Formats: sequence, C-alpha cells, structure tokens
Amino acid sequence: MTRIILNAFRTLRNSNVSSTFCAKSNRTALSFRTFSASPAYDMEDDVPLSVPTAVVIDEYNAPRHQPIDNEPIVPRLPNNDRERNALFSDEYSRSMSGVTSTVRNDWTKPEIAEIYNLPFHELMHQASTTHRMYWDPSEVQQCTLLSIKTGGCTEDCSYCSQSTRHKTFVKPTPTMKVNKVLEAARRAKEAGSTRFCMGAAWREMGNKKNAFRHILEMVSGVNEMGMEVCCTLGMLDAQQAKQLKDAGLSAYNHNLDTSPEHYPKVISTRSYEDRLNTIANVRDAGISVCCGGILGLGEEKSDRVGLLHVLATLPEHPESVPINALVSVEGTTLGDDEDIDAVDVFDMSRMIATARIVMPRTMVRLSAGRLSFSDAEQYMMFQAGANSIFNGDTLLTTSNPAFEADTALFNKLGYVGKPAHRGPMVAPAELQGYVMVTEVKNQQQQVA
Repeated sequence: MTRIILNAFRTLRNSNVSSTFCAKSNRTALSFRTFSASPAYDMEDDVPLSVPTAVVIDEYNAPRHQPIDNEPIVPRLPNNDRERNALFSDEYSRSMSGVTSTVRNDWTKPEIAEIYNLPFHELMHQASTTHRMYWDPSEVQQCTLLSIKTGGCTEDCSYCSQSTRHKTFVKPTPTMKVNKVLEAARRAKEAGSTRFCMGAAWREMGNKKNAFRHILEMVSGVNEMGMEVCCTLGMLDAQQAKQLKDAGLSAYNHNLDTSPEHYPKVISTRSYEDRLNTIANVRDAGISVCCGGILGLGEEKSDRVGLLHVLATLPEHPESVPINALVSVEGTTLGDDEDIDAVDVFDMSRMIATARIVMPRTMVRLSAGRLSFSDAEQYMMFQAGANSIFNGDTLLTTSNPAFEADTALFNKLGYVGKPAHRGPMVAPAELQGYVMVTEVKNQQQQVA
C-alpha cells in the first residue's frame, strides 16, 4: 500500500487533480482518488486491494507549533524516539532551500552511494539543510561512557585492545562495584552529561546472573539520578533486554562496526546476524537502539555505504548512530597494520553527512577518535549533522576530550546540551515557517 501512495504522489502533479489553497493557513491540500471497476493492486505485493483508495496530499508551511501568549519556552518533541516518530507517521517529506528530505526504510545501496559520493560542498549543504529541517542545530546531546568491566574479552575483534587475543596495555579488571559506578555517574552529571553509558568487555551477557543483577542495580541507580541510561554489554537475549527495560534502561548500544561484506575480515567470533538479533531483542523490548560503526578498519568506501544501507533499512531507524574513527592501539591486529590509512575529518564528515541525509530523524553521535580533531574540524562534523557526543576523559580504554575542553568548545560554538529525559527542541526552521511539509494520507473509500 505504501508504494501506491508514494507512486501516486510522484505522479500527482502531472495528473488532473483538484487543488485548494487556504491563504489564512498557507496550506495547499491536494487529493488524488483511485476508483476503478477493476480492483486496485498493491504494487509491492501484487495483491488486489479489497476497496478503492484515496491518496490525500496536504502541503503546508510549518510551524505546527504556534507560540502561546508569547511563551518564551521553545517547544520540545517527545523524548522517546518511537513516540516522536509516531507524530509524523503521515509525513512524506520536508523541503527547504532546494533540499527535500524523506524518512524511509527502503533505501538502495546505489541511492546511498550516490549521496555519499556527492561533491563535498554539495553533500555538506544537503546534510546541513536536512539537519536544520528536523533538529535545532544548537542542541547537542552529551553522553559519558564508563567501562565497568575492562579487558579479558574472548572475542577476536581486530581493533580492540580488550581482547585476550591481543597483547596491549590493557589489564583485565573485575566488574566495578555498584557504588563506584554511581559515583562516576554523579560526577558526569555534575559536569553536564545527561546520558550515562556503561560498557562491559565480554562477548555476551549469557549466564552471568550475579553480574547482571549488579548491572540492573546500576541502571536503576543512574536512572533515579535523573539521567538517561545506556549500556553496551555484548549480546542479549529477549528476557535480558526486558529486564533492562524494566530497570530503567533508556538505550542499548550494539554496533555493527562495518558492512556485512567486510565484517568477516574484522571479527570471526560473532556473526553479523548475532548482532542483528541483539538489536531486534532490544528494539522489541522497547529500548532505544544505538547502533553505528567504525571508520579505519581497512574498509573500502563501498563498505561505509554498505553499513549505512543496513542501518537505514532496519525496520526502525536507530535512535542514535555513533560514528567512530579508529583509535589504533599497539598490539592489536589493526593497530599494527601500517597499510591502513588514517581517518581524516573529510572521511568522518562525509560519513556523518550521509547518515544525516538517509536517517534524518536519527541522532548522529561523534564518538571515538574525537581527540584527534581540532575544534574547527569538530565544528565541520557538527555542520555535517552530528548532534551528540561522548564526553569525559576516557572512552572505554582510549583517550577523549576532558569535560572542561568540551564546555569551552560548546561556549565557543554556541551549543547547548540536551537535557536528560526531555525530547529534542523543535527545529527553529520549522517554527519560523521555513520548512515545507508534505503529508500523504491513505484513506479507504466507500463505493456507493
């Protein structure tokens, strides 16, 4: 049915349709109806439809949100990404400054590759404009990542310093005590972080009942502080995901790392399907999905496109997509490979910009490797569409800009942090009426 609506929209302006314009609301309403003695067909499944349908197209300039009595508070959308996206279920596209954006899950690899390979100036223009149609570009989410169990992982991820397969500076440590983790969360909150993420170096949660019980206490404790809580604990089953949700977990990070084609060259102890299954368990439990990848794993450009294709064609786009630049660690397979080119700001910006265009309502997180980029280079990545960062001195086992440095950067660039448990601000461009919104509604018609 979706294909019928969209194909009707694409041909609508070449059709003989009725159009009404209301000057008072600056809305143009178009209707396109399909009535036939023969049954209509669903073009996606080639199945006859039981009743004729009407495709009603409504175009209007934002704002949807009118100020009330000059109220200075900027309206916010729901914090839960599913609730937020449900508000726009009838929305087909947004347009501004010559750029049109659509939230869709049927991207093809050639389409994404065409975007990824745009001239850099054009890619940045389209991504930045898309970002401003859906988000307030001045608001950036600040997350803190703490390793609650370091080293000793049995996986063979060729980039990871925590694998037992590699001889690195990392020394295995037991799982942190609950009170120590909560102390770290309080410090992060005082420093301005609003989402606290906890990572454990192991393959899966498995049958670690005692450790899992402590983690549930950590999640509950951080949630009670008024912070959003995220975990990355390896593979989860459906029951574990539900227990984490009940404890107050906001989001779960489980990266795909790279494309399905390149993945076997990076990891052999966990399949791509294993990762997708965990993502499905998390999503089904009602937890927001945080899922992205790493640049600098020896991948080709086609692998970067392939990763974005998988993410953009999931049943639901992830709530957030972290884009990492590999921080090479001596002693790891990739860290000792001198033939792999370093990731530069253009690599990162191109990946972030493409992610922003194909997943416009997803938060794009500037993650590991940020310490290697100057303030000006980080600004370019924010302009490409990044609106979330990890802050704090360490990301699991690698260095990261200190809280003070990020505070100075935010002040320099005019950014503000997104509050915990509050949704993103409505895009100023939408409030100011610069965004043209097109809604497509499918209505079944009764034939007399």
